[in-house]
Amino acid sequence: MMRGPYAARVESCIGPDVMTYDAQALAFDRLGRGAAPALVDPFGREITYLRVSVTDRCDFRCVYCMSENMAFLPKADLLSLEELDRLCSAFITRGVRKLRLTGGEPLVRRGIMTLFASLSRHLATGTLDELTLTTNGSQLPKYAAELFGHGVRRINVSLDTLDPDKFRAITRWGELDKVLAGIDAAQAAGLKVKINAVALKGVNEDEFPALLEWAHGRGMELTLIEVMPLGDVGEGRLDQYIPLSIVRARLGERFTLTDIDYRTGGPARYVNVAETGGRLGFITPLTHNFCESCNRVRVTCTGTLYMCLGQEDAADLRTPLRASEGNDLLEAAIEEAISRKPKGHDFVIDRRHQRPALSRHMSVTGG
Repeated sequence: MMRGPYAARVESCIGPDVMTYDAQALAFDRLGRGAAPALVDPFGREITYLRVSVTDRCDFRCVYCMSENMAFLPKADLLSLEELDRLCSAFITRGVRKLRLTGGEPLVRRGIMTLFASLSRHLATGTLDELTLTTNGSQLPKYAAELFGHGVRRINVSLDTLDPDKFRAITRWGELDKVLAGIDAAQAAGLKVKINAVALKGVNEDEFPALLEWAHGRGMELTLIEVMPLGDVGEGRLDQYIPLSIVRARLGERFTLTDIDYRTGGPARYVNVAETGGRLGFITPLTHNFCESCNRVRVTCTGTLYMCLGQEDAADLRTPLRASEGNDLLEAAIEEAISRKPKGHDFVIDRRHQRPALSRHMSVTGG
């Protein structure tokens, strides 16, 4: 059941069929439907993919993402659901076709289903191709069916191991059974699931063949991700890092891997696995970056726009968002920020001082 003024207004615009909308009546769609120019960066890359963190909070404390004793942002600093709606809609008006909500863990944000309900109007009007999220899976038993009802068709679930003890060690607080139940609920609701696993040296690198067979056996894709040097998480980056070039070579000894020209709009590069018939993705920000085709920007839960995950340069969108009921100031700030999007990131593990490349945690930027 929706609650609060934002939820009430969303409810007033959504009929019994959750995918039927009166776009003109939605109070938070303040944007015109004119042919606004696309957002293009200085290197000719069109920005079509927006990742928005809706909270920095999470019910896990994964060793590569957060410190165990995280200091979270004051709730007053976070964008409201209405503000998140306005911000996302502003980007959609300027050509964003894929929108991913992240965290922290997005499904622990109070009232988050009202945001999905409202944003899904863009699916109905055809201005948005995909509304999706990345989740740890713990809340999917509660929300999977509702997500499908709001037009979500495909989700990413972060899962680094199928060993309960390792899972507890990696997440510090998580319970594997709850995540597996969440995956069951997602598939039962009709959601396509892709598993994201971070490769951790000496922790899960021996599990990838089994994880691959398990995922493909359930009709799910698997993507392996190199650990990213973001934030002080209390773990040595050299202790965590293993190049995916090594992982792929090992998998190639057991499976027949063939490069394929398949893209989902994100940074993964895919291979087909002959023995399973499934796809396997690799995200390699350190060994082989994906900057040349980058079509993405990220916004934090406080309204800070990062034009590049691996750079500190950012733009404040919260101030122009709150300065006016209209979006002229907001759109001007977005345009100016995109004009500064760099050619690529500078991820590197500081081997000498064991420092992260960037001080902010992944959970703040949005995973």
